[in-house]
Formats: sequence, structure tokens, C-alpha cells
Amino acid sequence: MKKLILGCLGVTMLLSSCVSSKKYADLESKHKEAQDLLNSATVKLNDCLEEKATASSKLQTLQDQNAFLKANNQELINNMGNLTTLTSKGAENLEKSLESLQEKDLTIRKLQDAITRRDSVNLSLVQSLKGVLGNLDDEDIQISVEKGVVFVSISDKLLFSSGSYNVTSRAKEILGKVAQVVNNKPDFEFMVEGHTDDVPYRKGVLLDNWDLSVKRATAVVRILQNDYNVDPKRMTAAGRAEFIPVSTTEKSKNRRTRIVVLPKIDQFYSMIEEGMDDPAINN
Repeated sequence: MKKLILGCLGVTMLLSSCVSSKKYADLESKHKEAQDLLNSATVKLNDCLEEKATASSKLQTLQDQNAFLKANNQELINNMGNLTTLTSKGAENLEKSLESLQEKDLTIRKLQDAITRRDSVNLSLVQSLKGVLGNLDDEDIQISVEKGVVFVSISDKLLFSSGSYNVTSRAKEILGKVAQVVNNKPDFEFMVEGHTDDVPYRKGVLLDNWDLSVKRATAVVRILQNDYNVDPKRMTAAGRAEFIPVSTTEKSKNRRTRIVVLPKIDQFYSMIEEGMDDPAINN
């Protein structure tokens, strides 16, 4: 009986031992799997930690860059505001400059138009004078335009005897032709200038070349007024003596009477005012 019981106990212990070994093997296998999973998870965790560190570094760099760009953007906005202000002021100044230039250009064009009109009138005057005096010797009578003024220079040998201020009959013929032209140009005034050479002169009541030049000028003015009805208000008599010579070698050329014909000052300004009102200029 004892043997039977002992045998049963032995079988039982053997079976119990077999079950424990199998469970142990299973547990050991599961432990190994768990360890492998833990190791794998640890590796992945380390990788994630590294990626996080890298991402954090990149994030900080991006944040720094963003802050820098924001600062630059604000500076640009401020600069744009300043630039807009400067541009507005520049545009205003440019507009004022353009307006000033346009006004100056308009004034210049008006003056040029007035000068052109004056020159046209002077040209007409010259052509008229040359028309009536064209058959005379060019050395004895010359017609020219200088700085908008018409000059008629007549040699004294055509007008006066030597040392005299009495007008010759030939001179009256010449002065009559000049009067014909100036009477047809009522918008002009003129001055008669007497010129002498530098030879000292004294005769009777005449003390010097000043007196002689003035007497010759007034003699011409009287002929124009009394014989040819030229309005005396349009004339001026002047003596220049020997002080404005035209030649240093030929004294005879300096003995001359010069008629200076020029537009009336108010007439010239009227030309400018007419130019200001001219649609061709103002448009």
C-alpha cells in the first residue's frame, strides 16, 4: 500500500515538475519578447528624442528668422511711409517746378512773338527805305538793323557843305524820301544824330564839334518838320560830335548824319500784350 502511495506521489511530482518547466519556458519566451519590445521601444524613443531636439533647434531658428523678418518688415513699412512722404513732397515740388517752367516758357514765347513782330515791322521799314533810296551810292547812304533798331546813315557830303550846317538842295530831296517812309510808319519814333570828325571846329557862335553836330541835327529835324510835315513829337535832335567814329583811317566816314528809327516803347509793349492774348500762343 505504501509503495502504491509513494508511486502516486512520484508521478504527481513528476507531472508537477513537467508543468512548471513548460510555464517557465513560456514565461522566459514572453520575457524575451517583452525585452525585445522594450529594446525596440527604447531605440525608437531615443530616435524620437533626437528628432525632437533637431525639430526644437529648427523651430528656434525659424522663430529667430521670423522675428528678424518681422523687424525688417516693420522697418520697411516705416521706410515706405517716409518714402511716401518724400515722394509726395517731391511730386509737389516737381509739379511746382513744371508750372514755373511752363509760365517761363509761355513768357519767353510771348516775348519771342513780340520780337518777331517787331522784326517784321523793321524789315518792312528797311524795305521801304531801300525802295525810295535804293538809287543812291551805298557809300553815301547806308541802311542797317542792329539789335532791333533801324539805322539810316547819310554822309555829310550829301547833306551839308564842309564846315556848314545849312542843308543843301540835294539833301532836301533825300530827306523828302525819308519823310515819305516815316510818315507812313506812325508807330515809329526816331532820333536824328549829328556826327563829326575829330578835327577841331570853331566858327561864329559855334564853339566846337558838339555845337556843329547839334546844329546839323536840328537843321535836319526842321526840314523834316517844316517841309515834309513830320510830326515833331516823334523826333529827337542829338549831337554826338566826334566821339562815336566808324573809321579810324577815313575821317570822311565819321562825318555823317544818322537817323535812328525805333518802335515806340508803348507800341512794343502793346505787341507783347497782344502776344499774351494770342490764342496761338496761349493754347
